[in-house]
Amino acid sequence: MSMTFDFSGQTAVVSGGTRGIGRAAAEAFLAAGAKVYALYGGDEAAAQAMRDAHAGDGRAAVERLDVSDGEAVKAFWRRLEDGGEAVHVLVNNAGIRHDAILAMMAEDDWRRVLDVNLGGVFHMSKYAVQAMSGARYGRIVNIASPSGKYGFEGQSNYAASKAGIVALTRSLARETARRGITVNAVSPGYIDTDFIGNLAGELAGEYRKTVPLKRFGRADEVAMAILFLASREASYITGGVLEVTGGL
Repeated sequence: MSMTFDFSGQTAVVSGGTRGIGRAAAEAFLAAGAKVYALYGGDEAAAQAMRDAHAGDGRAAVERLDVSDGEAVKAFWRRLEDGGEAVHVLVNNAGIRHDAILAMMAEDDWRRVLDVNLGGVFHMSKYAVQAMSGARYGRIVNIASPSGKYGFEGQSNYAASKAGIVALTRSLARETARRGITVNAVSPGYIDTDFIGNLAGELAGEYRKTVPLKRFGRADEVAMAILFLASREASYITGGVLEVTGGL
């Protein structure tokens, strides 16, 4: 028995939406009938590839947006509002890594990871809630990480940002429940994308051994978890964290 979701007539905004998990989520929403704004931070090649894949499709919009820039985020949401565009789903997927042990970490790397990964969720969610409140309906799905739960060596900035996302998710879920807006997080483990593609073969093998299912996950497997939490069927789930980790 397969599970399918119908997002016809809905609009989804996916940050970090042209690569990896974000691209898979954007494609899944499109396949389910939604209009999708796939936002990206700077990878023009990936953005163009997605544009080319959906040339002529009026439901796919690819736009550059630095989610850490509060004024730029505000302008994006105001433009949608002024154009009469209702947004039903926000997926906060944009994220970066600048790994180093804390004693050797550059202050700029600390700030930039927090600004994009956590600050971006703040900016995007703030205006999404304002936009969704009038309709008394909305779905916000944030992308967390096991790093925020367990902490990994050399990722104090990344782990702090992802732990913060979980805390933000739970607090925001309480604030928006009465408005018909649910807020949840998906926490992917080792997923076979270019985000972990720089792992050496031997190191990748060691990481794979730590996963009870003995493999890395696929981006489309995470996308299905995102679609579920973004669906009308998930109406009684809010403030939760759904782990897609292969058992980590």
